[in-house]
Amino acid sequence: MSVVVQILSHIFTKIAFKPLRTNLFYIVLLAIFLTIGSTTLVGQENKSKKKKLSVKTETKTVNKEKVKTVEIIPTSTEKALIINPDTLKKGKSILEGKVKYKAKEYARFDQKKQLLTLYDGAELYYLDYELKSGIIVMDYKKNEVYAGRLKDSTGNYIKYPKFTQGTNVIEPDSIRFNYKTEKALVYNSRTTQQEMIVTSEISKKENDSVYFLKNARFTTAKDTDDPEYYFITSKAKFVPGKKVVVGGTNMVIYGVPTPLFLPFAFFPITEKSRSGIIIPSYGQSNLRGYSLQNGGYYFALSDNYDLAVLGDYYTNGSYALRFESSYAKKYKFNGAVSLRFENLINSERGFPDYNKSKIYNIQWSHSKDGKSNPNSRFSASVNLGSSQYFQQSINQLNLTSAINNTLNSSVSYSKTFNTIPQVNMALSATHSQNTQTKQINMTLPTLTASVDRIFPFAPKDGVKKGFFKNINLQYNIRGENQFTTTDSLFFKKEMFENAKTGFAHSIPLSTNFKLFNYFSATTSVNYNEVWTLQTIKRTGDFQANKPIDTRVNGFDSFRTYSFSNSLGTTIYGTYDFGEKSKIKSIRHVIRPTISHSYVPSFGKYYETYESDRKYAKATGFPVESVFTEYTRFEGSLGVPNKNYSNTLGFSLSNTFEAKVTDKDSLKTEPKKIMLLNNLNFDSSYDLATARWSTISITGGTLLLDQKMNVNFRGIVDPYEVRNSQDEITANPFRLSSANLSLGYSITSSGKEKDKEKNNRNERNGGREDDLFGNSTELNNSLENDFKADDEEKEFTGFYNAEIPWDMTFAYTITYTNDGNQNRISSSSLMVSANTDL
Repeated sequence: MSVVVQILSHIFTKIAFKPLRTNLFYIVLLAIFLTIGSTTLVGQENKSKKKKLSVKTETKTVNKEKVKTVEIIPTSTEKALIINPDTLKKGKSILEGKVKYKAKEYARFDQKKQLLTLYDGAELYYLDYELKSGIIVMDYKKNEVYAGRLKDSTGNYIKYPKFTQGTNVIEPDSIRFNYKTEKALVYNSRTTQQEMIVTSEISKKENDSVYFLKNARFTTAKDTDDPEYYFITSKAKFVPGKKVVVGGTNMVIYGVPTPLFLPFAFFPITEKSRSGIIIPSYGQSNLRGYSLQNGGYYFALSDNYDLAVLGDYYTNGSYALRFESSYAKKYKFNGAVSLRFENLINSERGFPDYNKSKIYNIQWSHSKDGKSNPNSRFSASVNLGSSQYFQQSINQLNLTSAINNTLNSSVSYSKTFNTIPQVNMALSATHSQNTQTKQINMTLPTLTASVDRIFPFAPKDGVKKGFFKNINLQYNIRGENQFTTTDSLFFKKEMFENAKTGFAHSIPLSTNFKLFNYFSATTSVNYNEVWTLQTIKRTGDFQANKPIDTRVNGFDSFRTYSFSNSLGTTIYGTYDFGEKSKIKSIRHVIRPTISHSYVPSFGKYYETYESDRKYAKATGFPVESVFTEYTRFEGSLGVPNKNYSNTLGFSLSNTFEAKVTDKDSLKTEPKKIMLLNNLNFDSSYDLATARWSTISITGGTLLLDQKMNVNFRGIVDPYEVRNSQDEITANPFRLSSANLSLGYSITSSGKEKDKEKNNRNERNGGREDDLFGNSTELNNSLENDFKADDEEKEFTGFYNAEIPWDMTFAYTITYTNDGNQNRISSSSLMVSANTDL
């Protein structure tokens, strides 16, 4: 058992708890020196078993470079290194595999001294070692390899060594190591361990278990040669997987040593997750007394999931329990679960403000990697529980959640069946809870499914021409199980008694075809059918003056349908100007469309109820009743249409473009500009009432190098208006209303502001932004281990003179003439500006 230190926020990872960066001791030492836990300068253990080796040498030329391969072939007798059997004597073997090398300038092998020298662009590969440098010398007699840098014509050092073993990369000034004893000396090494950059004057490797660093420097700054800050220690001993021991450590900022100094430190480390006790923190409350908070036990169950059991206890009897777990499987899914329960006691028994309450909260987030199964998706975002949890919790440090009035949850699963036709299916459950009214609306579950478009009369070759071959249909179904309840009745018997269950089916059928070669015609039929397991019977309550609905259980259904048709074409017109004119041509595109829609009335699904009674003054008996229509399907997945509609629609769309001479004299082609993005006219005629609708005129364009947006809209009333004396108060075909809006935006050359969502706030039901402060997450988050780190912006100094900004100007004016007003009803000017300081 091990003890894990934790402060109030108790944020932890899948390996162990990680304190927030507020303790300087842990910042300087724990966060720095633990990062070099996986450092390996050199090293491969030699086999103790003796073998006899023979060597096969091969020379190749690749890209005009000399490449030699020395292949060591082990035999079953004694160890011997033989580069050339005729000239070299037998000796003890120190190589265990194949050696590959190459160099740009030359690769020289001294058989007498047994030295292999690689010069300029030298590369050496042996076992899992990879060494690149300006010069490399391999001494077979001493079992050593040396690598160093070169000087250019100006005397500057170039082509520094780069030593790679596995994922570890070291870039020193020079390196010398013995591949038999596995000891090494590295001078002025530079290596990156996770986010930490480590430099050391001398690094000594005794074996795979012990490393020594002299005058080591640690920093996370991007500039390694001249960092803004760094930590320096005179000496350090590192035992991978076990411990780190350091001497005097000091923090330096811009080359100035700070008073922050530690004489020595010892840290146990491990590469595996470890279970351990979470030490609680001490506190005091006026309402609940003394307390121990956030104490418990952390279970490192596996590399894929963990569990933390946390609790709080107050001396007046209040307590809280929290079970928090994170789980993840790389390239598959990740998520987190948090269960919180609190038994709250305020004040002491016998005092007037004494009260008891029990609150709980359940949170679950789950996301699936889309690449694991493209045809199947599952996600969850659950936040439900007591309405007053975030307001009353004794261990909730999130202001954004405390002031939020709604809790929302969603769990969804969708799957695509790659059949012919394709079928899509989705199951979801939603939850919405108002923490003020304590009302809960829930769907458990919602089923949606659809069958892809089918062409039943299309030929096998897939060519669809004409009315019948283009006939296509789809099928859609939606089923819901709806609940409306309160916080106190959540998941109790009364909640399920008032469930509303139903299915809605939809079959749209359509086709399109050409008419007289110039007109595009479409026609469609939409059929809908709704099933429900409960309806209502409505009666009037005359004393309360309101209707009373009685639930009627049992299967019921209704069916509706509608028709629509459209016919349209496109007309192009171009007017060319003379060659000397700056305006070369103007193009006008006209798109007229005629449409028809028919929606019958389904009044057979409507009934009446007695909503009011009128009594005789003399006798007091009812003499007249008032009846109101209703449908028994109110509250189901849709209601049948009652109003009959038979409408012809007319629309005319216009666009105007021009070609003008480009200001750039080097360009021979004329420049295209848009004169009017759109100029539309819309109206309709109702065949059922024999009445025209108003005529809508809309348009828009861009001016001033497309920086000013201009939009306008007008309504023309084709009918006159008369008053009660049958006098005309408004003439026909008048402009009854109009609106004009202008918008202009200017911006600096700086980058736009990044807008990031605060997922923790959203998970607790808070705001996406940080208007009320950032939330403090209580649960562990293994999911972060499987997300890529955000790229850091390039550091340009503490003061950025190029401050990004933008400004928007908007002006709107509205004209009203319903009767004879003929006036400007509103006018407004709006200015908005944004900047980053």
